[in-house]
Amino acid sequence: MKSDLRRTEINLNHWYAVARSSEIRINQIVSVTLWGVDIAIYRDVDKQIYSLEDRCPHRNVRLSHGRLVNSSLECAYHGWRIDRHGSCVHVPYLLEQQKLPNCSIRTYPIREQCGFIWLFAGEPGLAERTACMEMPEWAHPNYVASVALINTRAHFSFLIDNLIDMYHGHLHAKYQAWSEAKLMTIKESDQRVEASYQAHSHMQVKSIFSPAQLFLPQLRKPRLVDLNVSYTYPHWSSSLATDFRLYCLLCPISMTHTKAYLIHFTSLESFTGLHRFPLRFRVLIKGLFFNSAKILLDRLIAQDVQMIEEEQRAYARHPERRIVELNPALLAVQRLITSQAGVSR
Repeated sequence: MKSDLRRTEINLNHWYAVARSSEIRINQIVSVTLWGVDIAIYRDVDKQIYSLEDRCPHRNVRLSHGRLVNSSLECAYHGWRIDRHGSCVHVPYLLEQQKLPNCSIRTYPIREQCGFIWLFAGEPGLAERTACMEMPEWAHPNYVASVALINTRAHFSFLIDNLIDMYHGHLHAKYQAWSEAKLMTIKESDQRVEASYQAHSHMQVKSIFSPAQLFLPQLRKPRLVDLNVSYTYPHWSSSLATDFRLYCLLCPISMTHTKAYLIHFTSLESFTGLHRFPLRFRVLIKGLFFNSAKILLDRLIAQDVQMIEEEQRAYARHPERRIVELNPALLAVQRLITSQAGVSR
């Protein structure tokens, strides 16, 4: 029996970006959800990050409602304290003849890398042997980053379809991100799909005034460039000519709810002589222009989310309806998603 793509499980044996580093402050507990599992994340006074199930083993209420006491999570309900290993270490009303209850909750491998908090919810022994998505541009002084949140009430496969299918530039004609895409080649493996398109790019970074193209469409001039996209399960990346690189870090919340972070990098490499400037100056420029493309990203995302959620609603009403797909890149990605389903179960 053919599996239903829109009800496909995720493979938990991968690192998922569940939050931005800036969202987790010292002595703050933040609750995140990955594929139906609520997880409490906190940063202690030594700036170390920890993650546990977001439930007290006493009554199963959320630990994130409580507070951090001496690097342990204190439940708001009865004051039980759970340490970073998931063990109960304090009950305020414990009698002299009573021992601490032998109960614990699950902890999760967690990393902080490239401005994000990454969590591994699969087989713990595989975490060290599994790499996070690399974003070398994050720390590189010649790339300016913008970060936008995608929050859509849809199965994650609808979002991946959208990201791989560059023919949907038609939807974004108003903002002239790219147009007239043509699929050239596809490479497919058990972990990755790469699709190479040619498309017209309407923006080019070639001078200090180039960012003005984000706000003044009359400055844009279309030119034929390479548009490469790849889906390295479970995340996506793309490059448009040598000017822009993008990443989409997925955090599927449930079967019908997907969160993701879209990171856009503008390259300054075409500025001749840029390497002659002091590193401190280039880092300053990188910081000053952080999120300069966020308004554009948010507008593009709003258009995409509208379409993705309409697809989800149409599927929910009529799952029996056959979808006609002509882009072989999407078919390759859908095969990859299906092959990864349930691997960690």
